[in-house]
Amino acid sequence: MRCLILALLSLYLCITHAVAQAEWRRVAMRDGIKVYAKTVPDSKIKAMKAECTLDAGLDEVIALLLDVKAAEQWVCHTKSCRLIRRVSDTELLYHTEVSLPWPLDNRDFVTHLRVIKHERSGVVTVEAPAVPGIVPLREGVVRINASINRWLLRPLPDGKVWVEYLLQVDPGGHIPAHVVNMFACRAPIETFQNMRKVLRKRRGG
Repeated sequence: MRCLILALLSLYLCITHAVAQAEWRRVAMRDGIKVYAKTVPDSKIKAMKAECTLDAGLDEVIALLLDVKAAEQWVCHTKSCRLIRRVSDTELLYHTEVSLPWPLDNRDFVTHLRVIKHERSGVVTVEAPAVPGIVPLREGVVRINASINRWLLRPLPDGKVWVEYLLQVDPGGHIPAHVVNMFACRAPIETFQNMRKVLRKRRGG
C-alpha cells in the first residue's frame, strides 16, 4: 500500500509539473528569440515572456538597462524616456511614453527599476514595475498605473548572457485585446533585435 501511495504521489507531481510547464505557449520565434504567451485570470490581455542569448557581458546588459535615455533607441514603440530620480546606482524611477498608431492614444507610465544581484548563483533580477502617481496625467495620453515587468539575467560560461523578459500589463483605455496581444508578440522580438544592435555598437562592433 505504501508503495502504491508513493507511486500515485509521484504520478500526481509529474502531471502537476507538466501542466504548470504547459501554461506558456510559444507564439513567435526569430533570430534565436523565443516569445511565449499565457492567459491571465480575469484578463483578456495575455502575459508575455521572451528569451534569448545576448553576445555581451552581464555588466554591459545591466548598464544598458540602467541607461534610461538609451531605451529610446532599442525598446520597441518608445517615444520618449526620461529619468525622474536616481535613488542609487541600482535603483531609479523614470517616465516613458509609448507610441501607438492612430487612432489609438499613446500610453505612458512611471517605472520603478531595481537591480537585484543574487551573489550565490550569479543571476541578476531586474524588477521594473509601473507605479502610480509621481508624474501628472497628460491630456490625450492614457496612464498605465500597474504592471509586472521583470528581467532575469543569467551569465553563461562563454561570456554571454541568457535573458528572460516577462511582461504582464493592462494598457487601459479602448484597445481591442487581439490588437494588444498582436503587438505583444512582435514587440519583444524587435526589442531584443534592437538591444543586440545597441550592445554591439557600444562594443565598437
